[in-house]
Amino acid sequence: MAAETSKIDGIVDRIAQSIDGGILPVGTRLRSLRAAAVEYRASKNTIVEAYDRLVARGYIEPRHGAGFYVTALRKKPADPVTERLAEAVDIASLLREQLEQSFSVRLGDGRPPAEWVEGSVLKSHLRNIASGQRSLFEHAYESPIGFGPLRETLSRMLAERSIGAHPDQFLLTLGANHAFDLIIRQYLRKGDAVLVDSPGYYPLFAKLKLADTKIIGIRRDASGPNPEDLAQKARESGARLFFTQSLAHNPTGGSLHLGRAHEILRVAEMLDLTIVEDDAFGDLMPATAPRLAALDQLRRVIYVGTFAKILSASLRVGYVAASPDVIAHLVTMKMLTIVNSSGYVERIVHAVLSDGHYRHHLKRLTRRVQEARLAAVKMLRGTHLRTEIEEAEGYYLWVALPEGMDDIELTRTAARESIFLAPGSVFEADANRSPQRHLRLNIAYVSDPRFHDFARREIHKAAR
Repeated sequence: MAAETSKIDGIVDRIAQSIDGGILPVGTRLRSLRAAAVEYRASKNTIVEAYDRLVARGYIEPRHGAGFYVTALRKKPADPVTERLAEAVDIASLLREQLEQSFSVRLGDGRPPAEWVEGSVLKSHLRNIASGQRSLFEHAYESPIGFGPLRETLSRMLAERSIGAHPDQFLLTLGANHAFDLIIRQYLRKGDAVLVDSPGYYPLFAKLKLADTKIIGIRRDASGPNPEDLAQKARESGARLFFTQSLAHNPTGGSLHLGRAHEILRVAEMLDLTIVEDDAFGDLMPATAPRLAALDQLRRVIYVGTFAKILSASLRVGYVAASPDVIAHLVTMKMLTIVNSSGYVERIVHAVLSDGHYRHHLKRLTRRVQEARLAAVKMLRGTHLRTEIEEAEGYYLWVALPEGMDDIELTRTAARESIFLAPGSVFEADANRSPQRHLRLNIAYVSDPRFHDFARREIHKAAR
């Protein structure tokens, strides 16, 4: 059966290529079924199936009693939804590679190695489940707002960060990206302008493209988003929503300075902006680090967190903390789109957070990140690559390439050696980017000698 299917595909491809190439122009009569069977050394039934497929694709048409003829291909009108989907998928191609795991050296990964985050603190709870301890599964159906005890735990955790939020001010989601999706659906419509960090979080850009919004990048430096740029572009565009990541920023690793945070909130108050603050690495960062949500107390800040970067990418649990009105709207949107998130997984995360080992896990992970960062920065000095933010935090380094070096072409060259890089262009929100090109490097993989050899060789070529 497989051989026959392959034979049919081959015949269809040959005829379609002849039509596309003009060898068989419109109006040409194809060979009869018998003659084609002889030519292609196939059964008559195989030819019938091949011709049927060509008819279905619009290449040929049957004429009663006269055979099959090449027909004029009718080009379908552009589908704006399909075009937006294609553009969004193109932006998200880096994400696809992270999921498919086909490269040997993975400097472009957005996540830490599994062994960093999926240690004993998580495995012990999974073993309890496997051994039949079903206390996690007392109820099969939850309120769409999410598992109550986990929301209570989150309320206590955010209090340590000086963010006051009642458990009812939390909505549990399937990770941070699901939270962004709900916010976009609730607050943005086709053609709306929306403000984002640039460079910034590229999967968010893909979601905004898919929603057919107008993305406007706000310049970001070592201190955080530029408040003058934010004010000017908010006024000019009429945008009322700004997505930003304050701490251990993806992709630069920079963190918001306190003075800059006050300036951003002043602009937001003056221009009636709602800020969506992404704190994906919140548990790794000091509780006293500047957060917009702590300064604003969730009046005009929507705070988003996740456990994917700290516990496991497979534990799709995130949350939104916001004012009661915002949470009420988002709960309705969640209920209408997916009905509910996983109460089972939320119980697992709650059990992990409630265990005294979780804080030890965070200490070990923080130490591991610091050690990997020091080693990565040291290794980069030998390649003459320059990190843009010396005091960067989290999993990433934002590395400037030598003048004139193209990040996309370098990424393609690396791919041929099974080295996965994340080109900086993907993280830029605007088409009119700076001529300076960058790479986002995951600190866990920078010390791999294969990357070291590759970087030294390619940088040497660029310098000649």
